[in-house]
Amino acid sequence: MTFKKINAWFHLWLGLISGTIVLILGLTGCTLVFEQEIKSLSSPWLHAINPAGVKAAPPSVLYRSVEKALPGREIESVWYYGKNRTAQFSIHESDSTVYVNPYNTKVVAIAHKEDMFQFFKDGHYYLWMPEKIGHQFVGWGTFIFFFLLISGLILWWPKKWNKKGKEQAFKVKWNAKFKRVNYDLHNVLGFYAIIVALIFAFTGLMMSFSWFNNSVYWMAGGEVKPRIKSLSDTLTHPLNLTTSKMLSQVDKAYYLGINEIGEHHTDEIILHFPEKASDPIYVCTDMYKGSWRDVYLDQYTLKQLPGSNNRLRDENLSSWIRRSNYGLHVGAIGGLTTKIIFFIASLICASLPVTGFYIWWGKKRKAWKSKRKAQSQLITN
Repeated sequence: MTFKKINAWFHLWLGLISGTIVLILGLTGCTLVFEQEIKSLSSPWLHAINPAGVKAAPPSVLYRSVEKALPGREIESVWYYGKNRTAQFSIHESDSTVYVNPYNTKVVAIAHKEDMFQFFKDGHYYLWMPEKIGHQFVGWGTFIFFFLLISGLILWWPKKWNKKGKEQAFKVKWNAKFKRVNYDLHNVLGFYAIIVALIFAFTGLMMSFSWFNNSVYWMAGGEVKPRIKSLSDTLTHPLNLTTSKMLSQVDKAYYLGINEIGEHHTDEIILHFPEKASDPIYVCTDMYKGSWRDVYLDQYTLKQLPGSNNRLRDENLSSWIRRSNYGLHVGAIGGLTTKIIFFIASLICASLPVTGFYIWWGKKRKAWKSKRKAQSQLITN
């Protein structure tokens, strides 16, 4: 009983401290689960009709189209989104993205990055605060939420596993008074969402704190080492390539990526255009179920450099956990089914601070009424 009282006390006050953060993370998370699906419906410039037999043009051709549309601007990268989708170009120090039809090489649109989803991302990542401050609030709020889930499970655990105990633990009594329904919504729905909620918290902590990420990586058998920086060989090739030669190398990297390096969704690929002689050509491929593969190629020889990822199926457990973390967090790892489950669980997580606060407020108000009643009786006597 003493342990349960202590646990209930911690659950109450930690919940009051982190409630607003959990509410914001839950609601913004709901919105972001289906970001790509909603964008696909609301943004016509994301789509490009693929004529029969026409292949997507290589990066150099699309680069020239963007260069013509935006003369003098530094083009950083291109993202091919796959069949029947436009390619997206990032421009250095620009708040807009350039969309190009990869089949006829025409610039379709130049759209602002700050859309509705960016607003929700800023809330989910930083609570709309300055990045450094907001990141800490989100991280530690998630840390508290993780322990709230454990303490909540202890509070949920039925005293007796008889028929009445099971009904109270697993069913919402919809025909009861609002106070009881609210309690059931907090207690019962919290239990049903706890596995996904723990995944939210765990993967969120992996993204929030490097010490947590490295600890999990080490406990899973990985050896924590400084990150390897991939560099092109400037000793053998001390001079920068001309723009034409650089684009020719990026084209070769593109074909390597879609024909040899990539394993899943090979027509979806990101390439960065090297700026300096030492820069590698960055290739991102195998964008599949929320994970991806980073590959760095020497911009002169196109040899794969240290620091590149293996195929996900070839990774050991520690690296697999780290690379699959984002897909687990957003529910992409199981496709549409897990996205729907994660959406519902995120909505339940957002409701827990509200229903929990109402439970506390109801008890507080009852205590105040009892106290005032006792005081009035004393005065009367």
